Amino acid sequence: MTAETAIREFLRLNRDAETRFLAEIVKVPSDNPPGDCDRSAEAVASLIEGLGFAVERHKVPDAPVKANGMISATNLIVRKTFGQGGPTIALNAHGDVVPPGTGWTRDPYGAEIVDGWMVGRGAAVSKSDIATYAFAIAALEKSGAPLNGTVELHVTYDEEAGGEIGPRYILEQGLSKPDLAIGAGFSYAVVTAHNGCLHLEVEVLGRSAHAARPFTGVDALEAANAILTALYGWRGGLAARVSKVPGIGSPQMTVGLIAGGINTNVVPDRITFRLDRRMVPEENPAEVEAELRAVIARAAELHPQAKVAVNRILLAEPLTPTSAGEQLTEILCRHATAIMGETVAASGVPLYTDARHYAKAGVPIVLYGAGPHTIEEANAHRADERLPLSDLFKATEVVALTLAELLGG
Repeated sequence: MTAETAIREFLRLNRDAETRFLAEIVKVPSDNPPGDCDRSAEAVASLIEGLGFAVERHKVPDAPVKANGMISATNLIVRKTFGQGGPTIALNAHGDVVPPGTGWTRDPYGAEIVDGWMVGRGAAVSKSDIATYAFAIAALEKSGAPLNGTVELHVTYDEEAGGEIGPRYILEQGLSKPDLAIGAGFSYAVVTAHNGCLHLEVEVLGRSAHAARPFTGVDALEAANAILTALYGWRGGLAARVSKVPGIGSPQMTVGLIAGGINTNVVPDRITFRLDRRMVPEENPAEVEAELRAVIARAAELHPQAKVAVNRILLAEPLTPTSAGEQLTEILCRHATAIMGETVAASGVPLYTDARHYAKAGVPIVLYGAGPHTIEEANAHRADERLPLSDLFKATEVVALTLAELLGG
């Protein structure tokens, strides 16, 4: 029996086990916020240990966890070495998820299977790839193929909060030094580029006054309105800045949070709002931030009595394709095309992910994993998030065969 045949046979015989593995992960809440994820990490560690692997638990100290706006986080690392020498390949999937929200027709933590789809928060993003990667490694181990190299599984718990205490922590602490990496993705594209993201908070300070005599105060909302009007007017020009990377599109800007005011009959003395600026791979983050700050400053000049402060909340740099990742991309695309039954090509996505931390550390990384064609089809970050189990099984096979080829099997 060839190594490829052995891998396929192991995965075929363990489809029910992989389904149960994923279901048990989905059933343990790991919503972020609030980001109390240690219970989920322990459940995942126990499941992986059930596959026969040793699991390193790297609990993140309280101070950085709290600074990241979370309650608890433990990074998990699994290392499987084959033969002697060879590359170290990291597989990264995150176990934290966005809160369920409203509108569900099934239990968000029920992992119910409906017409071949598993329904549950995290079933597609990205608890499915914890299962994908764990069973891919197990298939390699059971295949008996003459491999040389190490495969690591990194399960982290802060992707929804920026990845600072997950992948970045693992790499900066020297807990892992991979040569290549694969991050969580979807089955019908090998993602080599994605957007960056800048979050800014704008604070406008005025002076409160009675609504009967508003001219005795400084209306923070009026000043904020001028800034917002300027930002929305400026936003229209972003449509012309289309990325050359397929699948990316143009930059975006959204004001997603706004707060302020004291009461209906009081001139508001403080308004805050937060904006999200998505950056295409060709953009320079420093230039993007400077441009936004200039738009805000010009608009603020219309209301000189109000004080305006701009604070950066998040800066996630774009992921760009690299020549060092070309071989990994080619192998993934080839196996995925053969197994998924349609052409799977390299592309970009208008999101930002933890892949940027590996890229910044000099580790070539692409995104590939279980899931349907699009995040919309998966209901990712929406009610009734779902994953076709057939894609879970196929993606696991793609990853396992790709790893076997990279390790020389």
